[in-house]
Amino acid sequence: MQRKTGPRLSAGIIPVYKQGSEVLLLLLRSYNYWDFPKGEVEPGEKPLQAARRELQEETGISHVEFPFGDLYTETPPYSQGKVARYYIGEVKTRDVILGMNEALGRPEHHEFRWVTLEEAQSLLGTRVLEVLRWAQGQLSSRSRFQSEKNVSK
Repeated sequence: MQRKTGPRLSAGIIPVYKQGSEVLLLLLRSYNYWDFPKGEVEPGEKPLQAARRELQEETGISHVEFPFGDLYTETPPYSQGKVARYYIGEVKTRDVILGMNEALGRPEHHEFRWVTLEEAQSLLGTRVLEVLRWAQGQLSSRSRFQSEKNVSK
């Protein structure tokens, strides 16, 4: 029997699309559960690399910028000790192609939605809702994501 040395780590991106003064987030649904694109960090892979890979695999979005650098938040352990780490990534497209999971023989997710921060609050479960609250705090602290009405004249 092999002893676990620590929690399994998943890494994901909170995809942000700015449309005028509105900020939209991409959520993915698997069965009745909504989340941001994420997946397990593979051996030898850095978490930010894994987050980029998962975004590409799950949504088809390959270009992402990180306006907050490598700043992240993590969930408390869940599902047999797994921890999920999330980064905020800005994307320039709303085109999504749900990727095929070869192990399942079908897409891993059933649906995607671009939603406002308020809409995301009504869809996310408690664990991911804490991630959303963190992201809201980060987004509201940066002028580039604030609405034009807050720009100095």
